[in-house]
Amino acid sequence: MVLLMKIRILIVIILGVLLVVTNGISADVPPATPATDKKAESVGQEELKNAEKEPGWSAEVVEPGSEPVPDTDKPEKLIKETKTGEDKSQIGKQVVEHESSEAAGKISASTEAESEPEPEPKKDGQDEAADETKPEEEKSQTAEQDTDLEKETLKEPEELKPLYVRELIDIKAGQNDSNPVWSPSGKKIAFERSIGDKREIIISGLNGIVFQKIYCKLSDKKNEEMEFFFPGIAEDISYNSGISWSPTEGSLVFMSNGGSGNYDLYHLPQLGNESTIRLTEDDEKDSHPQWSPVADHLIFVSGRTGKADIYLMKLETKETIQITNGEKTYLYPQWSPDGKKIAMIYGSNENHDIYLIEDITKPAETLKALTTWSYDDLRPAWSPDGKKIAFYSNYNLQEDPKVWALFVIDADGSDPTEGEELYAKVVATNVVPDIESGPAWMPDSKRIVYVKNDRQSYNPIHVVNVDEKAEAILKTTTKMNHDVVCSSDGTIAFRAQVEQWDHIYIAILSN
Repeated sequence: MVLLMKIRILIVIILGVLLVVTNGISADVPPATPATDKKAESVGQEELKNAEKEPGWSAEVVEPGSEPVPDTDKPEKLIKETKTGEDKSQIGKQVVEHESSEAAGKISASTEAESEPEPEPKKDGQDEAADETKPEEEKSQTAEQDTDLEKETLKEPEELKPLYVRELIDIKAGQNDSNPVWSPSGKKIAFERSIGDKREIIISGLNGIVFQKIYCKLSDKKNEEMEFFFPGIAEDISYNSGISWSPTEGSLVFMSNGGSGNYDLYHLPQLGNESTIRLTEDDEKDSHPQWSPVADHLIFVSGRTGKADIYLMKLETKETIQITNGEKTYLYPQWSPDGKKIAMIYGSNENHDIYLIEDITKPAETLKALTTWSYDDLRPAWSPDGKKIAFYSNYNLQEDPKVWALFVIDADGSDPTEGEELYAKVVATNVVPDIESGPAWMPDSKRIVYVKNDRQSYNPIHVVNVDEKAEAILKTTTKMNHDVVCSSDGTIAFRAQVEQWDHIYIAILSN
């Protein structure tokens, strides 16, 4: 028993000696040296380098011009949305966070590290990101400004609701009405009506009551002569158009072929009178008659010399004189409101210019060009106050000869005749050129009514302020509008399509 106790005591002593020896060995382990710290630091730096080489970051920090070929399977939208400045900024932030965590887990920095301090990637990364992000921010602001400007430019014009819009005459199928012409007072209106191949002139009041139709035909003798060439046809077909009212609006002149193949000018001396007076009998076509606003004088176009020129006729005596003598064609002469000047077009094919005779008593000496470029300028129209001339031109920035604009220039010829300076005189673009009626001035000489070339909206009617170039849509609810004209009291007449037939409408503005 005693022996067993002695053995247990001996075992306890041996275990205690072993424990002491073990603690002594642990205490003899040398402390960490600077070399060990340096090795640990190098390992940390190597880990950083390996982290920087991680595939997830490498595509974002390539130098310009050395970008890797993008993955074609990656959506294009996502590639375009990647911003270099933003990516580098995020990389710098990740590197800084990684270095901070490594430094917190290590013993003191080495002497070499103190003599050569590590750069501060956070500051550099932020500066670089700021430098590269700034242009992106400026670009974004510029894009927003451009978008605002585009919205302002494409701003929908305001709407003008007229007091009323109605058809002038009860609508009937089988006939097409066109080219309305107001009398000087605006109390009567004349227009052309086509029924098959025939064209007659209708004279109506604003109430829609027709009080005269003009369907001019030659005398029986003339018809018998023509019957030899066109048996059973020529005497039945007459084409009457080109209406111009007298200043007193008790009579008018027009162009007619009288059922023959030749076009001449005719005079209806009194409304309601069925007989007409033939004013010209030349073998060549006479057309575009315009009655002087102040006298019984006519200007018209004739090809009697082999080319189209302008002629002046005194109605009382039918005395006719030629006032232009050009190598090309003169068309669409228009009197100034005071009856002293004439505007017209001159040219050939698809290049006509606007010309002016400043003194009708001295036509050759006072003839001058108001436009001189290579584009097609058509149908001059005087403003009611005689200070401006509006016309159509196919000059446009797209160089498309089928796109037309509305120009307004000074009638005294003081404006540029070509180039960008003349293009600055555009008041409306993409318009429908109503060649027979011309631009429709409002009585205030400040606004023009025209048709917009917009098939999706069925060619709506617009009103443009000439000085401000501000447009408004006239809400007529009609479709495929054409031939817009304005009376001296501001009543608008125009042609619109109803079930494939053209009819005349009138509209009154609220002001």
